[in-house]
Formats: sequence, structure tokens, C-alpha cells
Amino acid sequence: NKAEAIWITVQLSQDGVPVLYRPSDLSALTDHTGKISSFSAAELTRMDAGWTWGGETHPWRGKNATIPTLQSVLEQWPQTFFYIDIKSPDADPAIMAARLSEVLQKTNSLSRVRVYSTEDRYIAALPASIPHFVSRGETRTKLANISLSHQCQPTAASGNEYWYGLELKRKVEIVEKFTLGEGVSPATLTWDKEAMDCFRSQGKAHIVFFGINSADDFRTASELGADGVMVDSPAKAKTW
Repeated sequence: NKAEAIWITVQLSQDGVPVLYRPSDLSALTDHTGKISSFSAAELTRMDAGWTWGGETHPWRGKNATIPTLQSVLEQWPQTFFYIDIKSPDADPAIMAARLSEVLQKTNSLSRVRVYSTEDRYIAALPASIPHFVSRGETRTKLANISLSHQCQPTAASGNEYWYGLELKRKVEIVEKFTLGEGVSPATLTWDKEAMDCFRSQGKAHIVFFGINSADDFRTASELGADGVMVDSPAKAKTW
């Protein structure tokens, strides 16, 4: 379907091996329950990851859909670019960074990956040798200052080239502190020309929008000059 990159999610197994799995519990997709970190990589690769997929028909059950290791995926598709999303809530950031680095170097994949995480601590722990996004926290704060206060704050991350990733529209809660308490009000952070100009005024900025799943959002992303979009279905995106 002409996707230029694949987004994958990794967690650490009990024996410290990065494996591909997104949900927080194995019961979401497999015939087992518990966390990824409760099982070894060998045990995980024997589980049926298609067990619950597809509603009542379970079209992938028993079809050898397993939980692969990151290394096996990188070796199987040596020409594919991957965005690697760290979602391993109970993994030590330093250990995750070390294990990722080992796999990426062993498979000669440093030039065809970029790492992302919704948790800033995983981004902060990565060595400079691993390409990665600016932390979600910094990206969100920078966009909030532009959207709500029209202030273009300098980038905290070091370097001359930056990768940012965030939803095109992000609902947040604004907390205001007063003498007698605090007030909370909903707000929506939206990318527009002002935001794009600000991000691009400070070094070479690459901006990727997440959750682009309609023709209207894709058109907006294109008009804003996004460097990439993440879609749920590349097949549907071809019709936009």
C-alpha cells in the first residue's frame, strides 16, 4: 500500500529482550494473561497473538501469529524503515535503552529507525547514537504555548535537527492555580501555520502527525507541510 515506514511498539520481556506487543496485558490479544515482563522471550514467541483478534470469527487464531522479537523483525525486513514506540511501563529506562541499542547495532539498523515514546523518561535515557523524537512532553508544551499564548519558546533539546510527533488535534485540560484553589478547563491544541512556523524557525524540524484517519485531516496535514502522517490503514489512505 506504498507506506514509507512501519510503526511498531516494543516492550521488554522478562529476560530483557525487546519484543513487539502494544496492549498492557497479554489477554488483549493472546490466549494468556499477564504482563509481557512476566514471560521470557521464548515463552512469548510461542503464544498465539491472533487468539482474540477479529471479534467472534477469530480469523487469525491458530495461524502462527506470534509475538516476535524486535531483532527478528529487523532481520526479516532489512530494507524497511521503522518507527519504534516504547510502551513498556514497568521497564527500567536505562535497561530498555541498552537493550534497544544492542539490537539496533547488531542488525545494523540505526540508519533506518527512529524511536518514540509517550513517556519522556524513555526518550531521555536513549544514547545519542539512537535516532529519536523530541520528547512528547516538550512537544506538547511547545504547542500549548503557541496555541494558547502565541509564544514561540526556544527548543530545549540540543542539536540542529529535530523530529516532533503529535496528534493533529490534541484535547488537553488547562489547570489554573488561584489563591483559594485551582480551576480546570478543557482545551484543544491544534496545529496551524503559526505553530508550524514556530517549530521550523528553530533548526531543521521534521513534524509527523499521528491519528490521520480521514481525507479532511490528511488534506490539512498536507496543506501545513507535514513531513509525515501516521494512519491506521494505508489501504484506505490511498483513496485520499
